Amino acid sequence: MSHEAPPIQTTVVGSYPVPAWLTALPSEQALVDATRVVLATQESAGIDLVCDGELYRFDVNHPETNGMIEYFTRAMSGIRNELTFEEITAYRSQEGMGFRARPPGVVEGPIGHGTLDLPRACARALRLASRPLKFTVTGPHMLSRTLLDRHYGSVPDLALAIADALAEQVRHLEAAVVQVDEANLPGHPDEWEWAADAINRVLDAVKNKPAVHLCFGNYGGQRVQQGSWSKLLGYLNSLHADHVVLECRRRPAGELKVFKELDARIGMGLGVVDIKTTEVESADDIARAIERAESVIGAGRVKYVHPDCGFWMLPRSVADAKIRALVAGRDLYLGRRSA
Repeated sequence: MSHEAPPIQTTVVGSYPVPAWLTALPSEQALVDATRVVLATQESAGIDLVCDGELYRFDVNHPETNGMIEYFTRAMSGIRNELTFEEITAYRSQEGMGFRARPPGVVEGPIGHGTLDLPRACARALRLASRPLKFTVTGPHMLSRTLLDRHYGSVPDLALAIADALAEQVRHLEAAVVQVDEANLPGHPDEWEWAADAINRVLDAVKNKPAVHLCFGNYGGQRVQQGSWSKLLGYLNSLHADHVVLECRRRPAGELKVFKELDARIGMGLGVVDIKTTEVESADDIARAIERAESVIGAGRVKYVHPDCGFWMLPRSVADAKIRALVAGRDLYLGRRSA
C-alpha cells in the first residue's frame, strides 16, 4: 500500500536509544532485529520518513558521540587510531572539544574511504523499512574538527578530503533522503564558507533528496555549543540541499524570523520536539509550535517537522512517546489548517 505524503511530513533526526539487549549480546542478527524494532516503532506511529536509528554505529567503548565520529574515522585510510599521550594532551588543549576526552584519530596520510561501507548499512535498513527511508551521514566539517591533523596542515583541506571520501560512498545509497549531519558548525559559524564547500561535495553525490541537519549539540541532555541561527544564514542558503533539519524547539522563539530569509528552494525542517527533556510534549504543544513558525516564516514554508536532534540519550519509552506525539501534533495542525 502506498503512503501519500502530507504537505508537512514527520521524520526523526537519526539516532534512537540502543536497546539493552543489543549492547548485551551484539550480533548481526541482533542488529537486524533491533533495526526492525526501531523502524516498526516509527511506522506504527505514523512517521512519514523513517530512519534506522543508527544502531549499527554504536560501540560501547566510544559512547561520547554514539558512533557519530568513530564509525566513520576508524574505517577511513590515512587515519591512525592509536594515540600517544602527547597527542591526547595536545587535543585536550584545543578549543571547542570539551565534550570529548581524546581525539578519534590522528590524520597522518591522504584520506580515503578505507573499509567504510555505508551502502551495506543503508541496504540493511531498506530491506526492513516499509516507508520511505532517510539515511544519515556525519558531515565533513564535524569529522575534520574532531580529528588531530598531522598531514594536511589545514582543517579546510582535511574537510574537503573527507568530503570526497564520503561522496564516493553516498553516490551508492538508495535511500529516499540522505541527511548529512553537522553538529559542530553552529558553534563555529565563522567557518561556514569552507564548511559549505565541503558539505556540498557530499550533497551533490546524493541520488535522491539531500538534506542537512544542524543543531547546537546533544550530550547528557545538555547543549554543547553556544551560538545563533542568524550567523548561519549564508551557510544555509548556500547548501545544495532539498531541505534542512534544524533545532528549533529549545531555541529562543525570536530566532524563527531568521528563516524568513531562507532560500525558497530549500524546505524548512522545524524541530518541534525537545530531546533534552524527558517531558513528553502534547499534540497541542506541537501543533502550536508549527502554527507559530508558519505565522512567522510564511504558510507552506515548513516541509518537515521532527525532534531537535537524535533520541539516543533518552529512555526508549520516552522516545517512543515523543514520536507518537510528533505525529499527533502534526495531524492536529493540518486538521486545524484545513478546517
